[in-house]
Amino acid sequence: MAIKLHITKEKILEGLQRVQNVVSTKTTLPILSNVLVQADKDSLFLTTTDLDVGVRCKIPADITKPGATTLPARKLFSILREVVGTDIDLDVDDKNLASLRCGSSFYKMMGLPEEEFPRFPKPTSDRALTIDQSVLRDVLRKTAYAVSTDETRFVLNGVFMSFKGEKLTVVATDGRRLALAESDVTIPKGNETEFILPTKAVTELQRLLGEKGEAKLSVGENQVIIEMGDTVLVSKLIEGTYPNFRQVIPTEAKERVTLEREAFLGALHRASIFASEKTQSVKLNFEKNTLTITATTPEVGEAKETLAINYKGKELTIAFNPLYLMDPLRNLDADEVTLELTDELSPGVLKVNAPFLYVIMPMRLN
Repeated sequence: MAIKLHITKEKILEGLQRVQNVVSTKTTLPILSNVLVQADKDSLFLTTTDLDVGVRCKIPADITKPGATTLPARKLFSILREVVGTDIDLDVDDKNLASLRCGSSFYKMMGLPEEEFPRFPKPTSDRALTIDQSVLRDVLRKTAYAVSTDETRFVLNGVFMSFKGEKLTVVATDGRRLALAESDVTIPKGNETEFILPTKAVTELQRLLGEKGEAKLSVGENQVIIEMGDTVLVSKLIEGTYPNFRQVIPTEAKERVTLEREAFLGALHRASIFASEKTQSVKLNFEKNTLTITATTPEVGEAKETLAINYKGKELTIAFNPLYLMDPLRNLDADEVTLELTDELSPGVLKVNAPFLYVIMPMRLN
């Protein structure tokens, strides 16, 4: 279908930036490398999908002739980013040949018919939920880094989200560590639900969520649709039962130590440079008012960092993977964190003054 429109370069680039990450570089279906371009009334709709995750956004445009086509997403973005000028004229004929004009630049680009593009689902009303975008963004930031990348445990290749009892609980784990964050939300009667959102959708969602406005979720049997203002994300859900994460959370600890988050993160980061690639571990030694962090690689050398802390408990040495310990510290914004420990073989629990906790398995002390 022929299209004729005029749009600012800034607006179309902004739209393409929102949708183009989903486009897969390796695809057997050529249509999936394209962006669906739909011109209607005074808006331009851009849609991309890889059949698992899809993103659509709406941008204002001056439409002379409404219609639809699909164009190579990354090529279109590359051209528009480079051309000099502030306005774009796009003209597409009945054979999906697009002519693009901007200032003194002129390009022609072959598209594919819109009929070949997979249909984008419409939100259903079966289970509808609304949450502040900033809240959703916050709980994902505090947990998503702990998702498993091991494809044999596919139920862990996503973030578990439970909307129950006026609470949103978000959990991610790879079996060696577990991050959990909660937030109070309003759940309409009969709309309680839980699902596992795959990693790719979580990454996209984190990119798209803003500081303001609401996110509307429609949860179906095997997919979720999330509307954020003029942008909509749709994703398949991971099928299967998420493991009972409550049973791995230690209920009591022998020692509790409060640490300054940034100082602790800095010391871990510096010490981890000397952590052996084979063992990937740093040793934490707690004694009266002192924390010593050490890492050793026999053929390279040794790192030792000392922090003054408020600690009155018994002397305790425990080893952790430094990367696992740094992940939550990087994604939290609290000034202080509390580390709860029992002994060198029991999991450590990191907490802050908020509904969040992080369980991390220790490593063998060698």
